[in-house]
Amino acid sequence: MKVTMKQTALILAMGLISASAIAADGAGHHAEGAACEGFGPQTPRDIDNLSGENKRSATLAPSSTEMNLCNIHFHKNAEHKAKAFAIYAGEGDGHGFESGYQCGISKELSKAEMAPTKEAICKGEHGELKPGDTIEVHWVHSSGDVKPGPTLGSCLSDSLINPDLRVETQVFTLVNDAKALDFNTMDYDGNMVNGYHQPKSIPSNTGKPIEFTGSTTGPKYNEQACSPINVTWSVRPQCAKVNINTVGEWCKSNDFKEDHAHGVRKLVTNPKLLSNIKK
Repeated sequence: MKVTMKQTALILAMGLISASAIAADGAGHHAEGAACEGFGPQTPRDIDNLSGENKRSATLAPSSTEMNLCNIHFHKNAEHKAKAFAIYAGEGDGHGFESGYQCGISKELSKAEMAPTKEAICKGEHGELKPGDTIEVHWVHSSGDVKPGPTLGSCLSDSLINPDLRVETQVFTLVNDAKALDFNTMDYDGNMVNGYHQPKSIPSNTGKPIEFTGSTTGPKYNEQACSPINVTWSVRPQCAKVNINTVGEWCKSNDFKEDHAHGVRKLVTNPKLLSNIKK
């Protein structure tokens, strides 16, 4: 899809930009100082903590089944935090890599589940995925008349550059086990339901999703440099196991031209930057 200058600005604001671009402007570093003001609620967050003081909470977007899937991507380690994925991976490199949170079950895997893969999985500039790693998958949906494609620019159109956005989210532990979930069953592959582009499936047995208003994520942002894009999030609170080899297959060929894991945005903890979650 042809992207206008205004759309390009929004794509950059959505946080999925290259690590080199982040390094170039230094925005990926977690700056010290006062929290940004005047912005809507931010993401990611601890979904077990429902309280927030941000007064600019937007209306929740429609159900994802009433919107068009526009992008699928994933981050190495969970951007969000919950009881099931609360193992801190560390500060990382300052640009969102090797930080975030890991699933508790990742420390309880069998020797077979942790067996090395025959080939490198989703290898990128910042390394590859290995059994025992955690990923957070984002199925991004748009209220615009769009179809799935590469980058979050696919969520926009020339007729609607500020659509409602909803992200269905699941955190996975990668295992070398053919009996685990097949990531390709959660892909798009042209699937249409009631006139909407939809993923073929999203896990439905990992707890009731925690739904809240927030923002886009990605390592470009922190509590001093907030994202201006409103997003409705639906984050499942439990981890699931997925066959790492099927994730590798997906990285080799998909409609979204995704071939590696993205970095994570540091957890937002300032209550003034968080929406109040109503259960």
